[in-house]
Amino acid sequence: MTKPDNRISRRTALSLIGSAAVAGAVSFPLFADDSKSPALREMLPKFNDKSRSLLLKLMREPGYSGQITAADAAALAQNESTTTEQLMVDLIPLARSYSHAPISKFFVGSVVRGASGCLYTGANIEIPGQCLGFAVHAEQSAVSNAYMHGEKAVSALAVGGAPCGHCRQFINEASPDGEIMILTPGKPPIRLSAILPAAFGPAALGRKHGAFPIQEANLRLPSPTSDPMIAAALEAARRAYAPYSTSPSGVAIRSNKGRIYRGSYIENVAFNPSLSPLQIALAQMIAAGEAYSAISAVVLVEVQGAKISQKAVTETVLGAIAAAVKLQRVHARVG
Repeated sequence: MTKPDNRISRRTALSLIGSAAVAGAVSFPLFADDSKSPALREMLPKFNDKSRSLLLKLMREPGYSGQITAADAAALAQNESTTTEQLMVDLIPLARSYSHAPISKFFVGSVVRGASGCLYTGANIEIPGQCLGFAVHAEQSAVSNAYMHGEKAVSALAVGGAPCGHCRQFINEASPDGEIMILTPGKPPIRLSAILPAAFGPAALGRKHGAFPIQEANLRLPSPTSDPMIAAALEAARRAYAPYSTSPSGVAIRSNKGRIYRGSYIENVAFNPSLSPLQIALAQMIAAGEAYSAISAVVLVEVQGAKISQKAVTETVLGAIAAAVKLQRVHARVG
């Protein structure tokens, strides 16, 4: 199967970057290994050379996956003589440069601040030729990035325009009290509760808290494993947030560079904004600057006999983006 290439040329990318603060208005899917100084200067024209050099250094680190540490975020804000909130808004074009949107051609980026002070980028992801329900919105990608990095909470989210209803519902699972601040270019910050009144949240189904902080499930394999992929997928499954289906699951993706990306299943009280473990693992891989073509192996760990299974949807998505890769499913048990 020939997969469409949604990357555009460097020349085209640079010609489109001018109005980068408006979500979806332009597209420039540059990857970390293609983000040289000239491109970053055009993408982030307000930033000084010191800040751009720091960002390039971060993006070139072997373990980079869309995280800017609290110390580096503070350094960037100081370099730019700005607040962390404004820095998040200014970083939206960088986040959006990782967007994969071959269907809509609508490229969106988002930046989330965790309780630790770290910042996390996210971009929208679409699966070519497949159901629109497989798409991951930029806000979901950024929130899940914070989740996979073990944040205890999220306090702010920046995006180029007001989040859609789907994303407001998803964000609400991460911040059921509605206190998370939504930051958009040229507008005052606003709390989620102000744009999602009378929210349907986790409490409606008896939950006392949402996805954060992460609570690990007691899952184990029938026998010990020395396979790093199975171990990574098991760890992701243990960290899954699946209070409504009680069906935790996790995915590990290995790229042809040898990196392993984990994805934990994250449910939503409204069900439809839930993210499968594969979607989250893909978001991690894309945040690191790797393309679908880099996928070399995928492992799914889930509980045998659970109410729902991720096998079919995982195989469907893999068939569209990595047809030669055969899914390995491993069953775990509770207790």
